[in-house]
Amino acid sequence: MSVTLHRNGTPCAIDLAGEVDIRSAEELKQALVNALALGRGLCVDLTAAIGIDVTALQLLWAAEREARTNAQEFILKGLGSATIASSVTHSGLMFRVGAA
Repeated sequence: MSVTLHRNGTPCAIDLAGEVDIRSAEELKQALVNALALGRGLCVDLTAAIGIDVTALQLLWAAEREARTNAQEFILKGLGSATIASSVTHSGLMFRVGAA
């Protein structure tokens, strides 16, 4: 998996690629924390992800809650893959999904 944080935009962007799972949880967590600390909102793009596990989904859910608590925008996009969409749906976690 690769995690790419783009700090120059508003909102900040994180692109996730490959298998997003527990092996990359620390890297993902750090990117989310760094992006949210900037206070400009966050757009997480899963377009290049081929799979996502519950650990990564929990991190995204926590980041969304933190963003909302601090009146920051949080966008989750790239749910076009049936595998990713199914994982998000079946996780039971509620996300606001959008396009940026």
